[in-house]
Amino acid sequence: YYLIKPRDHIGNIRKVLATPPSQTFVKVTFPEGFTIVQMGDRLASSSPHLSAQRFVEIAHAGEVQSTFQPTDESSLEGLLFPDTYQVSGEESETQVIKTMVSLMERVGRQEGLADAPTSVGVSPYRALIVASLIEREAKIDADRAKIARVIYNRMASGMMLQIDASLYYNAPADALFSDLKALDTPYNTYLYKGLPPTPIANPGRASIKAALGPAANPAASDPICKNVPKPCRYLFYVLSDANGAHAFAATLQQHEENVAKAREAGLLP
Repeated sequence: YYLIKPRDHIGNIRKVLATPPSQTFVKVTFPEGFTIVQMGDRLASSSPHLSAQRFVEIAHAGEVQSTFQPTDESSLEGLLFPDTYQVSGEESETQVIKTMVSLMERVGRQEGLADAPTSVGVSPYRALIVASLIEREAKIDADRAKIARVIYNRMASGMMLQIDASLYYNAPADALFSDLKALDTPYNTYLYKGLPPTPIANPGRASIKAALGPAANPAASDPICKNVPKPCRYLFYVLSDANGAHAFAATLQQHEENVAKAREAGLLP
């Protein structure tokens, strides 16, 4: 055991009390895929002098702007980079948000987000919406670029995206999928074509990279392209194992077979 001397203990307390807030830091980690609400809760739990409610209000009020943000959109959902930050005792919610926006802008520049209209045919903001969908859907890195390709293929074909993760955006934690699927909201990609109006989470670098560099469609020699009219494209995916990997398909019949296998394996209800 260690002997703690009362005098040393008192000295440490005095040292802490004498340290100005600007020199007091805590590490706050925001995981990829967190929403603004989740980030606010995480920040407040790590930094008691900051308010979760105030963080959320500022992040939605248009007080802080991102270069990737449309002029008619005030929310910073999808524009705050998830990472580990050092937050000082004198920083405000606004200052933390500005730092997170700045890092997302830097990562966006590094990954070529401004070139999204040329590389993937959507605006930088819409590419971040795609990245947020990938972030919430993909469980393993190998699937991210393929999920991106499915999203772009379905958009190009005029198909509903039918992405489950979009239904859960801002929904109660105990909400049932069947209830959410029946709700008429702009985030219901089973009811409305195209992308949801905003990102559904704050994506990390890997998902941004996938949104800007979707996988190629399967080669003609790929088994899923057998007896499939050209062009053979990824259009469907479903969970295929307990680790979160997905099986991809080019036809509804293939997809239904993959869904049946997933149900047999207990991966789906």
